[in-house]
Amino acid sequence: MSAVLIILLVIPAALVLLAVVLLVVPLPPLDGLEPLEKLKDPDSRFIQVNGLDVHYKQRGSGERVLILLHGFGAGVFSWREVMEPFGKTGTVIAYDRPAFGLTARPMPESWQGANPYGPQANLEQLFGLMDALGVAKAVLVGHSAGGRVALHAALERPERFCGLVLVDAAVYAIGRVPPRLLRPLMLTPQANRLGPAAARWLARRRGDQFLRASWHDPEKITPEVYALYRKPFQMADWDRALWEQAKAFYGGDGLGARIAELNVPTLVVTGDDDRIVPTADALRLAAEIRSARLVVIPSCGHVPQEEQPAAFLEALQGFLETLQ
Repeated sequence: MSAVLIILLVIPAALVLLAVVLLVVPLPPLDGLEPLEKLKDPDSRFIQVNGLDVHYKQRGSGERVLILLHGFGAGVFSWREVMEPFGKTGTVIAYDRPAFGLTARPMPESWQGANPYGPQANLEQLFGLMDALGVAKAVLVGHSAGGRVALHAALERPERFCGLVLVDAAVYAIGRVPPRLLRPLMLTPQANRLGPAAARWLARRRGDQFLRASWHDPEKITPEVYALYRKPFQMADWDRALWEQAKAFYGGDGLGARIAELNVPTLVVTGDDDRIVPTADALRLAAEIRSARLVVIPSCGHVPQEEQPAAFLEALQGFLETLQ
């Protein structure tokens, strides 16, 4: 028997065996989980939006409302440095988007209809939250992947927003994922075993590394900040939720082609040393949005609201004054 024939017989057999093993061998249960009551903060609030328990925090009062959308792997805690200052000038609301923070994580076996982690569900959660809290119109601030949700919302319902702030927004990054030809593989039962396992590995082995890459000066990251980013990994089903979110967003949503349609006053903010969403992407975004303002914060990485909160607040305050 030739070597080529052996290879042709052995490789398919090995792949079949691997596929069977992935279906049979169970994923070990998550460890280190804690009940929600122990994880929530004294100022945590929860509200039912479209059947989902959404975790949010609120500061201040007044007619001007700012709604803050965090990025991938983050949560309400990523706005901790700016919530109080914003609250002195109006009402500020930050909430955990589906799959993140302390917001509930429904599983496929419990939902009916569309994936609650997908782009459309993110819009419905945002508008549902605004309706539930009696917010008719707001300034929408979106960071990283949250910036993508914010842009999508402003394109779909511009009448609900008097201003849009896109902070190191991942608008073009989705187009850099692997080819759509791989999507069928992501929907297989084997992938549904591997996906949560990969989420665990990435979060626990690469989470701190990703966070450090998000800062211009990672030596400024305190143990308390690391703990805040790790806290959601104590929520039940966090690994499966991240995988469902990844599947739902895979392939993009065509937002890059719709930027010229945007008709909401917009501020684009970026750090000059963003290694997660390249600073060049923000420059491109500001150029493609009609009459957009651009602020580049020096000595700053991907999270200006955390690393350079004073400069971030100054940039937003200047923009808010133009909306008077």
